[in-house]
Amino acid sequence: MEKAARWQVALCTGLGMLVLLILAPMARAGAPRCGDEFCNLAGPRPWPGTGEMLSFFLRKAWTSWLPRSGAAPWVPYDRQAIQHNPSITWVGHSTFLVRMEGVTFLTDPIFSSRASPVSFAGPRRLQPPGIPLEELPQVDFVIVSHDHYDHADLPTWKALAQRGVLFLVPLNMGDLVHSVGGRFVALDWWQSFELGSVRIHCVPAQHFSGRGVTDHHRRLWAGWVVEGRQRKFFHAGDTGYFPGFKEIGDRLGPIELAAVPIGAYDPPSIMRFVHMNPEEAVQAARDVRARRVVAMHWGTFDLTDEPILEPPQRFRSAAQRLGYDEEDAWVLAVGETRRW
Repeated sequence: MEKAARWQVALCTGLGMLVLLILAPMARAGAPRCGDEFCNLAGPRPWPGTGEMLSFFLRKAWTSWLPRSGAAPWVPYDRQAIQHNPSITWVGHSTFLVRMEGVTFLTDPIFSSRASPVSFAGPRRLQPPGIPLEELPQVDFVIVSHDHYDHADLPTWKALAQRGVLFLVPLNMGDLVHSVGGRFVALDWWQSFELGSVRIHCVPAQHFSGRGVTDHHRRLWAGWVVEGRQRKFFHAGDTGYFPGFKEIGDRLGPIELAAVPIGAYDPPSIMRFVHMNPEEAVQAARDVRARRVVAMHWGTFDLTDEPILEPPQRFRSAAQRLGYDEEDAWVLAVGETRRW
């Protein structure tokens, strides 16, 4: 009996060590922490001098009151087209209405007139939402990339929460969903959640978070992959270009359709670590092994210094150079729907 007991203990110990060896890489796969804050895989964000930062913020304060000319094109939405499954409709900025494999969801929904905590200041909307909030079809869930005001719009969230929509958010964003009375699931990088016919993966991004002066990096930032039986959709969120895109492609590719941010890149000394230019955005789509790519994060709010209509021009040229033809590299009008 004693010999048998020792054998059982050895077996259990061996199995336990094997489980730890298997699970240990998974335990390290989440977002890195720097004390009480979340970090980027590339380390801290480099910053330019104070003078350059101050000059930039003064310029953007001015354009929030006196907007520059230009905006993304806008078309009336097609009530029948948005019922197609699969389909994607650009509502504006990083907000899409997506239908695939029996589910309908929104990405980074913002329907407010300003990307700001107040109604009288901050970046002003250049085009109305592609679908009015009150005319949205039934939405099963929302995915949110991070807590910045142009991606996490609480008035919009409150309206969606009243409809019972489920929010999928990165870690530590539950407080914001709770504040509007919503239901949520909070995930770390590489965690997943099954909902109906799809599996939703939280994936890395290179960005930052904070809605005030005391909460920087307290809430996680992320991208999302929505995986069905036949197709996958990738929403990059808000991010700089980084090697993590290739890992997303290795783990979850190929991707049928990738939504990538192409605007808010000038001046590079301030923006490059946290935002992609159009050429980097197309390369990110290649890295995640996307068969088609759609542009976002441009022409809806005037956030940075580049000419408002420059990003789609550079995006089209970069897509052609990297082998995407016009049918596979999309620049939608606000309100436009396409099947995919």
